[in-house]
Amino acid sequence: MDLLHSNGVLIIQHLQRDYRAYQDFLNFMSHVGDPRNIFSIYFPLWFQLNQVVGTKMIWVAVIGDWFNLIFKWILFGHRPYWWVHETVIYPNQSSPCLEQFPITCETGPGSPSGHAMGSSCVWYVMVTAALSYTVRWKDKSAVTLHRLTWSLLWSIFWIIQISVCISRVFIATHFPHQVILGVFAGILVAEAFEHAPAIQTASLRTYIKTNLFLFIFAFGFYLVLKLLDIDLLWSVPKAKKWCANPDWINIDTTPFAGLVRNLGALFGLGLGINSEMFIASCKGKNSCKISFRILCIAASLATLQLYNVVKIPTHTECLFYILSFCKSAAMPLTVVALVPYCVHSLMRTTEKKLN
Repeated sequence: MDLLHSNGVLIIQHLQRDYRAYQDFLNFMSHVGDPRNIFSIYFPLWFQLNQVVGTKMIWVAVIGDWFNLIFKWILFGHRPYWWVHETVIYPNQSSPCLEQFPITCETGPGSPSGHAMGSSCVWYVMVTAALSYTVRWKDKSAVTLHRLTWSLLWSIFWIIQISVCISRVFIATHFPHQVILGVFAGILVAEAFEHAPAIQTASLRTYIKTNLFLFIFAFGFYLVLKLLDIDLLWSVPKAKKWCANPDWINIDTTPFAGLVRNLGALFGLGLGINSEMFIASCKGKNSCKISFRILCIAASLATLQLYNVVKIPTHTECLFYILSFCKSAAMPLTVVALVPYCVHSLMRTTEKKLN
């Protein structure tokens, strides 16, 4: 692994030295790959356009991130920004100098990359969903157009994934092999859900059972290894020790923070889809109207941006996890039930006045 890591450090140094002019773009692409964007941007857009795709997107994001957590605990992957200071392969303490950025100091283990995995799985869902519309075209010109569309969308997919991977390596938060592993792991998870239609008709009880299983398995895995004197939070002290600026350490990047956030999102989706508000609005006559969908998209995106303004207090870890779960649950619940119901009620009231 030392050889793999040392070669990875050389690549990071090359990127930071020769591609500094692209720093703003690479930082932007790192934000594009942030798994939290799935819940606040991609999901609100797709759910109102196609509820099947939107539902699948949340399941893929949550299960993918859960697998990412388990893999990270198993693989014990180091991050470049602390590895260069702790390895003994460099003689006379001549460790390479890697520049750090405000988004470098993530506290969890590094392999596989959560950003690369989250980005690849959600973009895989979006691309396959878009292509499913063109598959139905039968005449020759349509087949040609489908092939062009296929080439274009998959080219965009790989450009985005490569850009996200390079950005994560550039900021020294991942080694190259970690982002490559993340991309292909995300694709595998997304492809698996292409063959899981049962999620579209899951009851609230199924959502709750799934949440409990994911939490009990992850927490139980943590406790069992802790009893064996294996600390799965070993990476947090290293991040705090070697981060260039203590203010860049964020509790939101700890392993359990991501787990709680994802469980909240899945619970919120289940609560919303099985609510009377969802049935009354998204299953009613207004749901087929373009105006209804556009209003829902605009209102959902605006409301979720307001949610992002709300900062959860981090001084008490337990309180942070509870509030993070509630906030994460509120986001899909808003998109699935609250906003559509309000738009539906507003349109119904307007129609009554016009009649």
